[in-house]
Amino acid sequence: MKTFKILIMILAISVALYEQVSEEKNIYITVIAIAVFMYGMMQLSAKTPSKNQDKEEKDVD
Repeated sequence: MKTFKILIMILAISVALYEQVSEEKNIYITVIAIAVFMYGMMQLSAKTPSKNQDKEEKDVD
């Protein structure tokens, strides 16, 4: 599932960059592609543990 999300994000950024270099720039496609990329980044980074997680657990005790 993680590789699928990464592939979708690469595709979204590729579409956004392609739209920027084309003659007729479609802002809606660019915005949707960036939104898909940001959503994918949010999903992937949600599983990354915080650096301060150990400190927070010690403060509670």
